[in-house]
Amino acid sequence: MSRRALALPLIALLGLAGPASADTLLIERAQEQPVAAPARGQTTADVEARFGAPQQKLEPRGGQKRQWPVIHRWVYPGFTVYFEKSRVIDVVLNKASAEEIGPKPPIR
Repeated sequence: MSRRALALPLIALLGLAGPASADTLLIERAQEQPVAAPARGQTTADVEARFGAPQQKLEPRGGQKRQWPVIHRWVYPGFTVYFEKSRVIDVVLNKASAEEIGPKPPIR
């Protein structure tokens, strides 16, 4: 009897809950629609030859100490490329919309 007494309020609360809505995750979109992006180790010249000039070249970051290399960032419509010296070290997809959950935009 006590289990039924506990179950009824829980069932009522579930009934009051709104419809479930799903967020679009950037990682899910990346898995569904693979984007042609630079590969790790490519040079700046290789990236520019294949993808053209970037929309924006952000201010370099780092370099305050010898062990902190200077990181250059190029922004393309679908992704941001991170370079150490002249080599690609990482590529991050940009958000498609404000509702998409993913990394924060690069600090400008």
